Amino acid sequence: MRVLAAGSLRRVWPQLMAHFPEPVETQFGPAGLLRERIASGEACDLFASANLAHPQALHAMGLAQSVASFASNTLCLTVRSDVLRDSDDWLSVLTRDDLRIATSTAGADPSGDYTQTLFTRMGNAGEAVRKRAMALVGGRGSAPVPAGRLAAEWLIQGGQAEVFIGYASYAPALRAIAGLTVIDIPAHFNPRAEYACAVITPQGQRLMAFLQSDTAQAILHQAGFLPGGTTG
Repeated sequence: MRVLAAGSLRRVWPQLMAHFPEPVETQFGPAGLLRERIASGEACDLFASANLAHPQALHAMGLAQSVASFASNTLCLTVRSDVLRDSDDWLSVLTRDDLRIATSTAGADPSGDYTQTLFTRMGNAGEAVRKRAMALVGGRGSAPVPAGRLAAEWLIQGGQAEVFIGYASYAPALRAIAGLTVIDIPAHFNPRAEYACAVITPQGQRLMAFLQSDTAQAILHQAGFLPGGTTG
């Protein structure tokens, strides 16, 4: 079975596949770029996306048999600890002109799309942050994040930014890294990322059913993901 899956599933995927009784070959990447590959004719049995829109687009094109949600996520801030002031919170960190903010790439990577939604929900303050934010990962021309590294860790420790906006499922791992501080974003501002699969073949349907099983849901929860929402 061949799967194309969002890069944010890379860390939890081996744990999931250890409980699935069939061999699975998986390639990871930004979900928007993976959708383009499938739309251009690349074969796979299942596409696991970090948003609902990309699987739905494939279904509308007649390239997917069905679409179903299986998990969700939110955003958080990762900050270089030594730049934080005692009075800082999520909003002050994002609006400090002395801090460089890195994000993923909107259009290519759903994390970047959700980040743009965050900026919109922030109102005027968010428009200023949008202009300063740098899309450094998840795009067609972005440098690849080294194997075994987290994007936030790599960018901040490499001196490319002081702040990274990314998925909250990475927060437990990031909090364990010396020199990094993770700050939660309030729910009112925080977009909810809906993870969904496009089932391309009957073989893919078996994997989709597993991802919605109690066993898979427990593994996803342990890895920092939230329950999925609706099925489309």
